[in-house]
Amino acid sequence: MKRISLTLTVDELKLLASLAEDQLFRRQFIDPKMPGYKGSAEDITLGKSLLGRMQNMLEDTRQAAPAESR
Repeated sequence: MKRISLTLTVDELKLLASLAEDQLFRRQFIDPKMPGYKGSAEDITLGKSLLGRMQNMLEDTRQAAPAESR
């Protein structure tokens, strides 16, 4: 799998993580109730993994912020 890099501000990452969390919830719990829905368990798993990584990055920035202000 090819890797790419993306530079984001903390605020941009917060927004992206929030949007991803909302979309993941929709795909996991709402969309399956729609007629004709064809979901992918792999997409849900990949989405959860990606969201977890984004949340870990945000947690790292929260822990680093107090040290930087010293």
